[in-house]
Amino acid sequence: MCGIVGYVGNRPLIDTLINGLKRLEYRGYDSSGIAFIENNEIRVIKEVGKVATLLKTISQEIENTEFSATGIAHTRWATHGEPSHRNSHPHLDSKGNFAVVHNGIIENYAALKGQLMAKGCKFNSDTDTEVIAHLISELYEGDFLKAVAAALKQLNGTYGIAVISKFHPDMIIAARKGSPIVIGVGNEEMIVASDISALISYTRKVIYLDDNDIAVIKKNEVDIRNIDIIPVNRELAHVDWDAGAAEKGGFDHFMLKEIYEQDSAVVNTIRGRINIEEATAILSGLGFNPRELASISNIIIAACGTSMHAGLVGEYFFEDLAGIPTEVAQAAEFRYRNPIIRPDTLVIAVSQSGETADTLAAVRESKNKGALVAGICNVVGSTIARETGSGIYLHAGPEIGVASTKAFTCQVITLLMMAVKFGRSRRLARNRAIEVLEEIQNVPALIKETLKSAPEIERIAKKYSGIDNAFYIGRGYLYPVALEGALKLKEISYIHAEGYHAAELKHGPIALLEEKVPVIALANDIPGKDKILSNMQECKARKSPIIATATIGDLEVQNIANDVIYLPRCSEYVTPIVTVIALQLFSYYVARERGCSIDQPRNLAKSVTVE
Repeated sequence: MCGIVGYVGNRPLIDTLINGLKRLEYRGYDSSGIAFIENNEIRVIKEVGKVATLLKTISQEIENTEFSATGIAHTRWATHGEPSHRNSHPHLDSKGNFAVVHNGIIENYAALKGQLMAKGCKFNSDTDTEVIAHLISELYEGDFLKAVAAALKQLNGTYGIAVISKFHPDMIIAARKGSPIVIGVGNEEMIVASDISALISYTRKVIYLDDNDIAVIKKNEVDIRNIDIIPVNRELAHVDWDAGAAEKGGFDHFMLKEIYEQDSAVVNTIRGRINIEEATAILSGLGFNPRELASISNIIIAACGTSMHAGLVGEYFFEDLAGIPTEVAQAAEFRYRNPIIRPDTLVIAVSQSGETADTLAAVRESKNKGALVAGICNVVGSTIARETGSGIYLHAGPEIGVASTKAFTCQVITLLMMAVKFGRSRRLARNRAIEVLEEIQNVPALIKETLKSAPEIERIAKKYSGIDNAFYIGRGYLYPVALEGALKLKEISYIHAEGYHAAELKHGPIALLEEKVPVIALANDIPGKDKILSNMQECKARKSPIIATATIGDLEVQNIANDVIYLPRCSEYVTPIVTVIALQLFSYYVARERGCSIDQPRNLAKSVTVE
């Protein structure tokens, strides 16, 4: 969570920092602030609320001032301390010599704070971050790098930080442990950020820091050391995202833009990966040979949130097509429940950002237990991608809206390709594999057809935009989609929505049904449809309005439901994709009708990089 950006170079500093914050605001928007060196002193300007509020204050306070072109900035998602001016970043030490921005959680901050207060340090916030600034100040004896390294050695927990000092106005020091930091390398300039979206407008040459790295950043050089100040080498990588991909492109919201990008996102995900002639998927990033694939005895998919719902769809794929026992583990619980992992267990970590703290912890636990580990990520160079060393990039492009859309569809299509590949090393017949692969190739066309239903979905959404509660029900491949549909409605419209396996309604939740509680029933024409129709009748008998998804031409569903969203006919394997897109649109239009902040919903941030 939280967004960090720092700049050293010759560009207008404030414009560059604010630009970066605007691109990072999806990572946190409780408050924001900047720090820079002016007249040999550190000046901090910060505000509660979104970056626009900060920009207004800056425009009032900064006019024709002279300051160095070195600064740091931060947009916050609160962990320690409520959103307030005093808790906003950047934070200073007592003497005003050092300023720090931080993403992560310092677990031993209370003990450190007590020690520092005993030495006379005065704290101005409730945050754990302020401890870092005071520690650096206490340890500083003229060597900025040594002071930062010594301070970091005393911290327990996670951090991505950027620090400036009035004693070193041409320098930023950045470090990471468990929270991402990337450095953009430009011409006579460097940009440090927690996310590449903050720097792709300026450069596509980047350096990703590893855990326990400390970088001394000047406009012409980057010197990277480990926590013991021993030099280390990190590769210069190239980002293939276009800066325009992080713009709205004429859409009212990033979420709507990203919903409509799903056909092209899937094209990018499957490009070069389908081999009809060999009846398999080409997933070279996995690095497994046929013998290794055949030796996998079971699969564990570790993920959180939307990625976990994609994993639940993947569970069906691996068991149906490859015959491999599969379970989906909530990543936050994974390392605490002592999972049963054998040398022939494959753990698949699924994360859009590749930085999800709980999923990353599951990766490390799996490696410690000797499992095969692979990652499915969207962000090239992300920590999960680097630490697994094996996996698949989605190539879906940047996803700025907090509510994930195209990442989910691309995760599902990637899991389906994996299941085909694994199945071909086992029991999956060539003809059936070809059928599935051809259907995968047809998914972009199915998505385009689904998007044509947007006007009807908008009409239905307006009709139900005043509700306070909703239930989503599905079976088989559409059960995880019911969970995801309910999550989307909760995330951006603030309506209480729950997703259930349709059979579970009778085991308690049916008691809550009434005429003001609609049920969204996923009744597409795939196995299990007859049972769903019976469930719909049960809901209708309790006077709940029924909104159904159905296959084009299905009049049986229309006879029961109050409203129907018709979707193109396709197999059970790709039905989750067309259905979830309809539910994404439904959530979007409901939220828009209610006047909600769609791209930046309250209390949420895009990438959960703290546990």
